Amino acid sequence: MKNIQIALDGPAGAGKSTIAKQLAAQLDYVYIDTGAMYRAITLAALEQNLNLEDGQALGELMKSLDLRLTPGDQGQRVFIGEREVTEAIRTNEVTNNVSFVARQAEVRTALVVAQRKLAERGGIVMDGRDIGTVVLPNAELKVFLTASVEERASRRHRENIARGMDSDLPSLQADIALRDKRDSERTVSPLKQAEDAIYLDTTEMNIDQVVTRLTELVEGVLQ
Repeated sequence: MKNIQIALDGPAGAGKSTIAKQLAAQLDYVYIDTGAMYRAITLAALEQNLNLEDGQALGELMKSLDLRLTPGDQGQRVFIGEREVTEAIRTNEVTNNVSFVARQAEVRTALVVAQRKLAERGGIVMDGRDIGTVVLPNAELKVFLTASVEERASRRHRENIARGMDSDLPSLQADIALRDKRDSERTVSPLKQAEDAIYLDTTEMNIDQVVTRLTELVEGVLQ
C-alpha cells in the first residue's frame, strides 16, 4: 500500500491531536504532533524568562535546544534533552502563551524544516495550523478540522479536569476565541484552510465518527 502524507489543520481545541493519533494508529502510520514542538519551545522560553515576541532570542534558544519526539505506549512523548516534558507542555501557562512563540518567523522557519524532514518518507499523519498550506503543500490528503468555540472550550475543559488541572469554562471560551484571532491574524503562516483541503466541522461528531470519516477519505485517496 502506498504511504501518503496526511495533513490535519484547524484551530485550537478542534481535537486534531486526539484524532490524528487514532487515525495514525489505525493506518499504522507515524503521528507527528507539530503543536508539541511549539509548546516545548514555549516552555523552555518561559523557564528562561525570555521575551516571547523576540524572534531572534527564540531562534538562538532553538539552536541549543535538543528537542525530540518519540513514540510511547500512551502516544507521542516529548523530550528536551533527557527531560520528558510531555505533560509540562500542556499546562495553562504554556497554552496561553504558545501563540506568541508560534508567530515568530525564526521559530516557524526552523520547525518547518524539521517537520518536512520527519514527513519526507510518507506514512505520516501531521497536525497543526499550517501543515497543508506551508509545511506539506503537496500532501495527498488535507483536512481542515474545526468546531464551534463553545464545543472546543468544553472539550478542553473536560481534558483539564481529567488531568486534575484547574479549569474554568467561560475563561477557556475567551482564551480559545483570542487564540483563534492571534493564529488567523499573524503575519507568518496564519491559520487558514488550504484551497485543496476538505472542510470538516466536528461540533456534532464524536472522535470515533471523525476517525471513521477520515479513514474513508484516506481510502478514497488510495484507490
